[in-house]
Amino acid sequence: MVSACFSAAVPSSRMRWPIGPPGTPANSAPRPRPIPPSMPSMTDTEHPRSIRSFVTRAGRVTEAQERALEALWPKYGVEFAANPLSLDALFGRHAPRTVEIGFGNGDNLAKMAAAHRERDYLGIEVHRPGVGRLLLALEEAQLTNVRLICHDAVEVLAQQIPQQSLDEVVILFPDPWPKKRHHKRRLVQSGFVELVTERLRPAGVIRMATDWQPYAEEMLTTLQGNSRLRNLAPDGTYIPRPADRITTRFEKRGERLGHNVWDLAFQRK
Repeated sequence: MVSACFSAAVPSSRMRWPIGPPGTPANSAPRPRPIPPSMPSMTDTEHPRSIRSFVTRAGRVTEAQERALEALWPKYGVEFAANPLSLDALFGRHAPRTVEIGFGNGDNLAKMAAAHRERDYLGIEVHRPGVGRLLLALEEAQLTNVRLICHDAVEVLAQQIPQQSLDEVVILFPDPWPKKRHHKRRLVQSGFVELVTERLRPAGVIRMATDWQPYAEEMLTTLQGNSRLRNLAPDGTYIPRPADRITTRFEKRGERLGHNVWDLAFQRK
């Protein structure tokens, strides 16, 4: 089966999505959907997606990444479908499960999967070069505990991930959409946090990081507003930088610009 990652795509600055069906030329891609005034809340029976946290721009897939997308996707890839997955069947075992949303070039996900082979990892990303790059890394390390989905993360969570099936959800440096008129596009909003919380098992953890202070403050307020979550930070704000989290390229860019980084961890009660 051909993945959505094989469509002609043009990536955005941080979280990137494909723009058309397989074989669609870039210059004939459909126009982005109009942006409504606010993001509606999401429940298990209704998942409106009239607003998205991404845009489409030009990008390039290397020959090696293209070969990986064709040859390795059947081994590591999972097609999007509007039906819940059996994660035990997908991984062939019952184990702790982590989902990383918007894994970028996959460095953090590959490192975590190699260091914790007793745990299963599901990565969600639509940026084709990043998916291809991670496929190459997975094959080189012969990691059997990773699967990838190339689709909108909100729709994947809402329609493919069963309730109370995850032990951890990781979101590193989502697009901060710094302009006020674009704040409605931010991924971390109350409806999204509720959706993630429903997918966590009791004691499951949401981990986030950003180098944009206003977004960090908004994330903190949004997570604190969910009564089913408790902050793992000793002082009730941000946690120290996890020692096992690699420095992503977005974090490195922020460091060059003089940005600090704020890490958050909230546990389902």
